[in-house]
Amino acid sequence: MEALRFVLVKTIPHRSEFTPTTAKETVRPGPPFLKNRRTKFYAMAVENRLQAPTLSPELAAPAQPETLLRVSPGSLLCEPGFLVPNHGAVESDGALGGGGGIEYLTKILTSSVYDVAVESDLQLATKLSQRLGNNVWLKREDLQPVFSFKLRGAYNMMAKLPKDQRDRGVICSSAGNHAQGVALSAQKLDCDAVIVMPVTTPEIKWRSVERLGAKVVLVGDSYDEAQSYAKSRAKEEGRAFIPPFDHPDVISGQGTIGMEIVRQMQAMQGPIHAIFVPVGGGGLIAGIAAYLKTVSPEVKIIGVEPFDANAMALSLHHGRRVVLDQVGGFADGVAVKVVGEETFRLCRKLIDGVVLVSRDAICASIKDMFEEKRSILEPAGALALAGAEAYCRYHRLEDKNVVAIASGANMNFDRLRLVTQLANVGRQKEAVLATFMPEELQEIL
Repeated sequence: MEALRFVLVKTIPHRSEFTPTTAKETVRPGPPFLKNRRTKFYAMAVENRLQAPTLSPELAAPAQPETLLRVSPGSLLCEPGFLVPNHGAVESDGALGGGGGIEYLTKILTSSVYDVAVESDLQLATKLSQRLGNNVWLKREDLQPVFSFKLRGAYNMMAKLPKDQRDRGVICSSAGNHAQGVALSAQKLDCDAVIVMPVTTPEIKWRSVERLGAKVVLVGDSYDEAQSYAKSRAKEEGRAFIPPFDHPDVISGQGTIGMEIVRQMQAMQGPIHAIFVPVGGGGLIAGIAAYLKTVSPEVKIIGVEPFDANAMALSLHHGRRVVLDQVGGFADGVAVKVVGEETFRLCRKLIDGVVLVSRDAICASIKDMFEEKRSILEPAGALALAGAEAYCRYHRLEDKNVVAIASGANMNFDRLRLVTQLANVGRQKEAVLATFMPEELQEIL
């Protein structure tokens, strides 16, 4: 019998003394997980004209909903490539793909994304396919006008707003890609847009938003603080708040990617075995699953998350939404503590599971993409590719068609050094060794 490969250690209460070492001891003997050093990214200097407004105590420390279970990312341990199962899909409908997505089919087919977005190419990754013994296809959302899929959902929601609402303007909170999608959509629809971003947002990102004509306001040290301010200002000024993932129109806009993949399947020899989708708040995978599980339910829809930002995997395992007590920031595009309410409802019914990957594997996939297409993906943009490779190796797939969503390419240039250092570790060409020495205080005589 195959040895146990997956273990839920325990739910971590608030202020727990739980450490990764404790979790590690409960796992079966085998290849140890590499623990990377935490990398600190410091906030860039902010110009005086973009200084953050003063936050009230309520906005500065937003309370988490009491109904959400608080857990640690480290409470879920498995090998890279192992499919964390989604038991909710079978329990709710009897079979994967059985309902849940049909109400989105018409919304996706009638989405208004192509006023700003392009139908991205589905390209074969030749070198990676030869290495894995499977056909690996790349859905090139990194080639969109804002180098990310996010403009699909943002524009679809904004285009459906009543004209009088658009005349009052829109507002959103974002650390990057969603902000650019809203800004470009506002430019196309000729409406006023305010983008609220944390003060830690790199200058390259908020400068890009400014160039698209939106007003940037930097607020708070975290996304939660920026979001609280944006929602409060939306009520005060009558602006429409454009969420990054948890809205039916946003989900439908992202779902057009699934519609395109079904059309582009004709270029393949044989059916698609699985589509790998990066998961943050869940809007992208919910939209793709809603379409694919309705028209091609045999195709597996598999989410990919980092080990240190696995809110969807833990939510699926517990059968309810959870809030992470901490979240890793390397793949900042998916660094979400809580998945969306509507996105989780769809994912629990429709997706097949989630694969977890390490930071090193993400860096290796960024390198793979550069060698394949001479394009540099951001960490979240390479997440699905890392998951597809890990899944193929773990399950020993052969001669299958798998699709990975290359979701974004808004990489900060100063991160490239770290990526190059870790890429060979992820490809297991190098190793990082660490020694822990206990400190002892000795009395000086």
